[in-house]
Amino acid sequence: MSRSLSAPEISRILHDMAVLMEVRGDNPFKARAYANASRLVESWGVQLFALVEAGTLAQQKGIGPGLTQAITELVATGRLAAYDELRGALPAGIADLIKIPGLGPKKIQTLFATLAIQTLGELEYACIENRLTALRGFGAKTQEKILAGIAYVKQQHGQHRYDVALAEAESVLAALRAHPSVKRASIAGSLRRRKDIVKDADLVASTDAPEDVMAFFTTLPRVERVTSHGPTRSAATLVSGIAVDLRVVDDRAFPYALHHSTGSKEHHTLLRGYAKQQGLKMNEYGLFRGEEEIRCDDEAAIYAALGLASIPPELREGTGEIEAAAENRLPDLVDTPAILGVFHAHTTYSDGRASVEEMARAAHELGYRYLGISDHSQAAHYANGMSPERVVQQRAEIAAVRDKLPALTVFHGAEVDILPDGSLDYPDELLASLDFVIASVHSQFGQSRDDMTRRVVRAIRHPAVTMLGHATGRLILAREAYALDMDRVLDAAAAAGVVMELNANPRRLDIDWRVCREAKSRGILLSINPDAHRIEGLRDVGYGVGIARKGWLEASDVFNTRSAAAMTD
Repeated sequence: MSRSLSAPEISRILHDMAVLMEVRGDNPFKARAYANASRLVESWGVQLFALVEAGTLAQQKGIGPGLTQAITELVATGRLAAYDELRGALPAGIADLIKIPGLGPKKIQTLFATLAIQTLGELEYACIENRLTALRGFGAKTQEKILAGIAYVKQQHGQHRYDVALAEAESVLAALRAHPSVKRASIAGSLRRRKDIVKDADLVASTDAPEDVMAFFTTLPRVERVTSHGPTRSAATLVSGIAVDLRVVDDRAFPYALHHSTGSKEHHTLLRGYAKQQGLKMNEYGLFRGEEEIRCDDEAAIYAALGLASIPPELREGTGEIEAAAENRLPDLVDTPAILGVFHAHTTYSDGRASVEEMARAAHELGYRYLGISDHSQAAHYANGMSPERVVQQRAEIAAVRDKLPALTVFHGAEVDILPDGSLDYPDELLASLDFVIASVHSQFGQSRDDMTRRVVRAIRHPAVTMLGHATGRLILAREAYALDMDRVLDAAAAAGVVMELNANPRRLDIDWRVCREAKSRGILLSINPDAHRIEGLRDVGYGVGIARKGWLEASDVFNTRSAAAMTD
């Protein structure tokens, strides 16, 4: 069975179905079923396709005949007729309104019924004209939040999370590499540089039959619309909405085309200036000394011809990498095999999908030597946060799992809420009994910059805190980071010896790669944590490694490249 959509994309469509059903006033139980199915599909990940292919989808709790048919249709065709019909029955602008943070179906219904608002522009105008404050269930503060949400949606328009775009690009890349006329092919652009948010996916391929390859690319099943078509360059929009650009060249030109398409613009501007100083000229077609072309078989050879160490794609942002390459002081970037274990894993004790033992066995199968279990503390009632009594209960269960899996060290910790005043959500005696503590903000994100900074700094200074979790609270393309003086936070972490989390969940990727460099300069260790809420989430570490590499981090800068024994020293 072909896969026209990824599991996250299917989950999104089911979620949007649920919201649109509510907006239209459909049966609330049916809408709720679609919402629950969206969460299930997200938790299953790639396991979804195995369930569909085995014909066992209908046997899963919460998936009835109608949902089985809908999900199977999405997996098989990449489309859902009922979804297209529902979108067609509602104003086109509703699809934008449901993206506004905090604007739920009931409020959209009210706006539609009372003010006839159907588009983002109409809603923005109504807010500016102060028309929402008199509506039941709204008010001045709600209006301000909606205006901020509109600005955020407009700012993020046409952008995609790294993991979503990567999955699409890798699918197209695999198809290209299987084509008999393609010699070499690679992802390029901001995806190759591991940017956390991208606008499109760039691919480069080499071939002696460019027209055949282009015809193949533009007729792939995942392509919804071809936006340009030429013998060496074509662009298409996939079913998922992600734009893909393909450039094809002969194999001799492949290294130069790949290097140019990878970018960044800032890196190329500086590199061409450096080449000019060496008496050379470089462009997307080659490297030249006068009229003579300097043949290079790969990107490393291009840099070598310039007298530079090879610069990894992640570092090509025009932030000192050329000088470092010239002086042979580029970092030996961390890679995924260097990660010996992970922290920040949730279980069914809070809002995780798997038991302690299931998470431990999965970590062991992935080759990790240790796993840090850290379920939510009691203030996170929305996430089934643990009472002190349940922490003790979990400790006993972890001890039993340790006996069953002696090759894996299971650390017992907790993700403890940083309360609005900066205190922690458990008493000191309980905190001291844990192997580690991740302190995180999960509430009152709207505090002022000074108040939030004081709040986080106070928590960092608590002697029980091991690391600061997802420091800025951002959700990529869904929620902006809260106001925070990161310099003060980093100074406090350095003084207290607290580890900064690099949250590898692709919806967070928090902290930003630029902050990684700032932390490294202060001697702060970073822990690349998956923030896993299900078994599949343990694999998200790779996304965090990409951000760590972009932040110039080496294995010695990363907390969880250390052995389990070193953790207890």
